[in-house]
Amino acid sequence: MMNFVVIGEMVDKLSNEFKKKHHEIEWTKIKGFRNIVAHDYFGIDAEEVWQIIKSKIPALKSNIKSLLD
Repeated sequence: MMNFVVIGEMVDKLSNEFKKKHHEIEWTKIKGFRNIVAHDYFGIDAEEVWQIIKSKIPALKSNIKSLLD
């Protein structure tokens, strides 16, 4: 869970210009999920988090890898 917090914090440090340039990544949702994890830790549904990991993280990883290449 802390990894989601770290990812959200790093997204917040990116410039708006950068995020607009790479609009294919859902920056707002990433930051929003960070806020949920950080502020409602005991109210998080583990199954929902697992679904996010399975369905969203592979695409995010691919997008980030493309940015780095």
